[in-house]
Amino acid sequence: MARVTSIRIIFALASIFYLYVHQMDVKTVFPNEDLDEEVYMEQPEGFVLPRNEHKVCKLLNYYMV
Repeated sequence: MARVTSIRIIFALASIFYLYVHQMDVKTVFPNEDLDEEVYMEQPEGFVLPRNEHKVCKLLNYYMV
């Protein structure tokens, strides 16, 4: 979830610099479609590995047929 003020700042910067803004919902896109981008996430609460608290998880894109 993003704060409304963060979204407004992104839109303001995009309009100042003539940029396009695209939205992507990773929760619904990732399991159903191949991704061209690398996606990282924080370790889920309750599953943080000891001595690796500051690491992130890289989501792997395995498409099963």
